[in-house]
Amino acid sequence: MTVQVKPESIRLETTTVCQLKCPACDTAMGKTRERLGAGFLKLEDFKRVVDDNPWIFHIELSNWGELFLNPDLPKIMEYAYQKNVALTATNGANLNTVKESVLEDLVKYKFRHITCSIDGASQETYSLYRVGGNFDRVIENLRIINRYKSAYNSEFPLLTWQFIVFGHNEHEISAAREMARSMNIEFYPKLSWDENISPVKDEALVRQATKSGAASRSDYLDQYGEAYMQKDICKQLWRLPQINWDGKILGCCYNNWGDFGNAFDAETVGNGLNNDKISYARQMLLGQVDARADIPCTTCKYYKRMQETDNWLAPNDLNHLICPKREKFLSLLGRWGVWLVNRSKLAARMYVKYYSYQYNQL
Repeated sequence: MTVQVKPESIRLETTTVCQLKCPACDTAMGKTRERLGAGFLKLEDFKRVVDDNPWIFHIELSNWGELFLNPDLPKIMEYAYQKNVALTATNGANLNTVKESVLEDLVKYKFRHITCSIDGASQETYSLYRVGGNFDRVIENLRIINRYKSAYNSEFPLLTWQFIVFGHNEHEISAAREMARSMNIEFYPKLSWDENISPVKDEALVRQATKSGAASRSDYLDQYGEAYMQKDICKQLWRLPQINWDGKILGCCYNNWGDFGNAFDAETVGNGLNNDKISYARQMLLGQVDARADIPCTTCKYYKRMQETDNWLAPNDLNHLICPKREKFLSLLGRWGVWLVNRSKLAARMYVKYYSYQYNQL
């Protein structure tokens, strides 16, 4: 039986362009440009998504590129605020290239949350992975955001310091954590995508710091029988489906080699997200149907591992995605709830109190 989805949250890529050259990143290696094109989400396309799909009240804007490079971002934020749609960049931003006026807009338009990727506590260490990045500039941009939060007496945006752990930076975890604490920023250490790049040295330290019980993704797989964050990624096809800047439906944030049609061609995003192709993919991930050559999931390492282990998503895995704790009351109120948080200090504080940073952070 095919279940129709009508997600209250979607992932809408702002750009597939990035100015840094991180060694393990498909964008830095040119793969994203080759497969998805290099471009920017246009304001008119964003408006159409918001206007034609009134049930959507949250949009995640970050994935393969650096959202602050999109020249339409200030207008996108303003329009979302006017239409009571909450915006996040929880997947990540590097914050190396951004005007101060845009940092003010983040606060003024109640941008909900930003994960800033800072893999070190010094320029020397940070730049080993974030090639081309400027540590001091990033820290200053975070401080500027905090100054505007104080000036506007605003809770938003909430900030997370994401620290991908490598052998070359593990010695700075404590220093980075303390810097984050001093700026009232959540600290989130994370296992590296590619453990062959500067492998960790102090495995006990990494296991404790990441709270994963693992020192690498292969270690995690050995211990738990599934890939690090594997099911969180696959669940996105239901609750947080990924759409490229040009409308290509990618399904999840990991896929950049195939698509499920184009959301901008459909009458509504909801129609595009329930076409035959993506509906079949959902059945594949539940183990209900066999793989099909035209489905991007078929060649995905995560799906292949599910096949090998017969460890499929279960309906119960999806139940909590309908109404997660961090936004339970918002999911009941929809855009009116976003309006309330945007304009009521008490509602904003309630949101922050119950907010969970455990989005699908990659």
